Amino acid sequence: MVREAIIRLGHKEPHKKPSRLRDFILGWQDGLVNVLGVILGVATATSDTRMVLIAAMAATFAESISMMAVAYTSFKAEADFYKSELAREKREVETIPDKERAEIRSIFKRMGFGGALLAKAVRTVSSNKKRWIDFMMDRELKLSPQKFSPINIALIVGASALMGSLIPAVPFFLLPLQSAIIASLVVSVIVLFFVGFYKSVTTVGNPIRGGLEMAAIGMLAAIAGYAIGAIFGAVIV
Repeated sequence: MVREAIIRLGHKEPHKKPSRLRDFILGWQDGLVNVLGVILGVATATSDTRMVLIAAMAATFAESISMMAVAYTSFKAEADFYKSELAREKREVETIPDKERAEIRSIFKRMGFGGALLAKAVRTVSSNKKRWIDFMMDRELKLSPQKFSPINIALIVGASALMGSLIPAVPFFLLPLQSAIIASLVVSVIVLFFVGFYKSVTTVGNPIRGGLEMAAIGMLAAIAGYAIGAIFGAVIV
């Protein structure tokens, strides 16, 4: 019974796993919002569609590469931290096992174990070094190994940032400048709303509120870009 209880403690229920969705939305939203601000700023400051498209493409690729680099370094840092803590736990199990058993006992006490059941639980965990170390990583340090490599995450974030960045730029390939400005803003806000809606549906939260929050972020970027473009356009003129 004790062994079964311990196995259940380490058991992960098949809940939704938002990690890849989170990474995709992170890059996608960041790319769209940043490029939208750049495009509207340049479009407001100039009447040259070509200049707007040059700025859009420069911002798109710079944003994608930057997001890839940030994702890679941040996730690699997390992976390296987990490895260092895992190595430390292995050393402590080897060199100070009594102290580590005391920590196991303390964890089980907080969970309501006592008496002979507590002693048996500690013996069960500490009888297998791998189970012992996994238990300490999970229950003491609250750390879990990454399921995806930093390169994998970087590619997801970079590709999603590239995709998101192109959305506000597309109208400028198809429409006159003033019409493209309006179309870019409308399309970007609508897409952001539906992404926020979908994110809330697949994770947690009110879908309408999630959609409106993400659309509001796009509007703020658009307003900032428009204001900067208007100010600098007036100064240049």
